[in-house]
Amino acid sequence: MRSSNPAVKRALEQHAGQAPGAGYQQGYGQPGYGPPSPQQGYPQQGYPQQGYPAAPPQAGSAPMTIDDVVVRTGMSLGVVILLAVVNYFTFTASPGLAVGLTLVGALGGLVLGLVIAFKNMTSPVAILAYSALEGLVVGGLSAILAHSLAPGGDTTLITQAVVATVAVFAVMLALYKFRIIKVTDGFVKAVTYAALAAGALILVNFLVSFFIPGGIGLREPSLLGLGIGLVFVVIAALTLAIEFRGIEEGIQAGVPNQFAWQFAFGLTVSLVWLYIEILRLLWMIKMMVDE
Repeated sequence: MRSSNPAVKRALEQHAGQAPGAGYQQGYGQPGYGPPSPQQGYPQQGYPQQGYPAAPPQAGSAPMTIDDVVVRTGMSLGVVILLAVVNYFTFTASPGLAVGLTLVGALGGLVLGLVIAFKNMTSPVAILAYSALEGLVVGGLSAILAHSLAPGGDTTLITQAVVATVAVFAVMLALYKFRIIKVTDGFVKAVTYAALAAGALILVNFLVSFFIPGGIGLREPSLLGLGIGLVFVVIAALTLAIEFRGIEEGIQAGVPNQFAWQFAFGLTVSLVWLYIEILRLLWMIKMMVDE
């Protein structure tokens, strides 16, 4: 069985190079997109019981476990939350500064995120730095939308978005665990292309907004905005299933625990995007109701 997850492929390539003839299959070196891209030869029904052949751990590195992923994801999300809180309250004291920090976070996070994804980095410094930048975006956007609803900020908007994000994560984990959603090659391919298309639409809308207020209306409180928002929430939620599959494959492959940082990065990207889309969707609903 082959994996197209970049972190898994990279780890297996290293093992194959250090332990030739150890029984690893060829073909892991093909380029892949940040979230796992379509696999070759992945079974369409269920998952094989035998999994991957156990990978010999590198010197000083134990095989990755689910606890490694959970701890590192917790650290990454903790940094996101900390910087989000800081920038949220910065908006109250100095809106201009908070908006500036939000833009820095958005641009810096985009660049660093692409570097981490395409180089399959496992550096905790880089990934936590990315989390800090995303925290500025989350906090700034939350403050901007909350204050647009009520003087002093509508904190119920943020609470509802957080609860909804956690709920969607739990539902997707359950759907994946019980194989209600089967993450096949076709599933991964469709979600990956959908995510790329969503990113392109967001970028186009952003660029057009410099010339036309509201851009092409994809992020405005309207029926079009609601429809696009719902689609983006679904796509973001489905990327979580791809991340779960990558983590499962990594554990089965026995990759070194340093690669838990790569999986923590993937989960952080998906959860931050999911929160932002849910936040915007709730904001649009509130704006339309109040009109």
